[in-house]
Amino acid sequence: MQLPPLVQTFVLHFGEMGSRWGINRTVGQIYAVLFVAERPLNADEIVERLGVSRSNVSMGLKELQAWNLVRLQHRPGDRRDYFATPEDVWQIVRTLVEERKKREIDPTLTLLRELLMQEVGTEAERHAQARLGEMHDLFELFTGWYDDMRRLETDRLIQLLTLGAKVQKVLEMKDRLTRLGGRGDKRD
Repeated sequence: MQLPPLVQTFVLHFGEMGSRWGINRTVGQIYAVLFVAERPLNADEIVERLGVSRSNVSMGLKELQAWNLVRLQHRPGDRRDYFATPEDVWQIVRTLVEERKKREIDPTLTLLRELLMQEVGTEAERHAQARLGEMHDLFELFTGWYDDMRRLETDRLIQLLTLGAKVQKVLEMKDRLTRLGGRGDKRD
């Protein structure tokens, strides 16, 4: 690996984390190299920096393109393809979440809907279907929440994320106001 120590540490770590996230270690390393690169890189430059085979880099770049995590770029007078990650880290996160939703959540919701529509004949199936209904409702709740968060502008999303546990205080205040409002109605 021909990388400065700081970059090498990040790239190696990202590769290890990538394998835990369900992607090949080399794909994780390719992404990390592109993420910290000062300019778009071509496949040969990635091979040189990582010390991996050209075919591994080509396959990794195809996978990253399928996930919409890298952009293909061209330079005038140069026939090679160059690759870069989006500059905005929030765009990267939004893309990652959207792609995972498409690959993991949406198919699961489809299957749950199909199973909930089936006729059941035994008590075991009724019990299983009720449990699947609970899972379906949870996934639908998360999907609705995700759709709301996806529409937020980045500044508003950052504000929401920095609230953290303070949201609990807002909800407690809402509950108190609701109780007060309810008692007031009974007295009138």
